[in-house]
Amino acid sequence: MKKEDLIAMGFSEEQADALIGKYGTMIPKERFDEVNKAKKTLETQLAERDTQLEELKKIDAEGLQNKITQLQQENEQTKTQYEQQLKDERMSSALKLALAGKVHDADLVTNLIDRTKIELGEDGSVAKGLDEQLKTLQESKSFLFVPEKKAPEFKGWVPVDGNEGGEGASGLGANFAKMANEKGSSDSDNSPWS
Repeated sequence: MKKEDLIAMGFSEEQADALIGKYGTMIPKERFDEVNKAKKTLETQLAERDTQLEELKKIDAEGLQNKITQLQQENEQTKTQYEQQLKDERMSSALKLALAGKVHDADLVTNLIDRTKIELGEDGSVAKGLDEQLKTLQESKSFLFVPEKKAPEFKGWVPVDGNEGGEGASGLGANFAKMANEKGSSDSDNSPWS
């Protein structure tokens, strides 16, 4: 989380500075999950490669060449699958972060979005293609979106001293002061209550 995010959540600037100073910049859970999944996948692939090397030690020269070719093809296929899986994870993380606070269920809305039309930026955030899809989704399925908070409008009676009186209007306080001044100038006792 950044300082701006903390301020948007209601912390004062001093509190946000103190949190960032003590804990540093925080990583969103979606990004942590993405990196964690990538790490586990790589560990699994490393274990598979170790097993393959052990099997290679047991094979003769001709069989070894055939096995090497087969393993190269399998490794290329595994690499392609991993890259696609990593790309899908990045897209999911970026979509969930972009939809946070805008929708009730980010997982449901991400499944309704056409990912082929979305492009990610260098920083891993959604660069373009999401806003148009969100507009059409909001028109057709508005119940998925969190309603925007509007400033309250106050309606009702406008007091006499309010702004609708115009230039010649005078309020109760002004009338009282005028009456007290007139009475005070005619009497020797300057009390408006007598």
